[in-house]
Amino acid sequence: MKHMLLIYETPDTREIFMGEDGKELMAQVNAIIEELTSSGELVGGQALAEPATARSVRTGGGSPIVTDGPFTEAKEHLGGYVIVECDHARALDIASRWPAVGSGGMEVRPILDD
Repeated sequence: MKHMLLIYETPDTREIFMGEDGKELMAQVNAIIEELTSSGELVGGQALAEPATARSVRTGGGSPIVTDGPFTEAKEHLGGYVIVECDHARALDIASRWPAVGSGGMEVRPILDD
């Protein structure tokens, strides 16, 4: 079964990952990605652009309304995702080892079959 691992960050997460302290964290991410690639469990994934570039589209009064997004009051934002093919317990194990879990979090969601 495929799972999407949604990586949540705080405003400081990217700054930490891109700074001097981030080298060790990125090494941990790269090690997990190598492990998933070697085992054939990695389906894909991407980092997302800064939240300041996001727009939200909702319906208001019957027509679409585009606003800056995500919500400004949110303490976390979606920073990226990884898709893996494995059982649920394994997906939870992968998420628990992801370095950003310490500063943001990771949501594990099974992907429904077509």
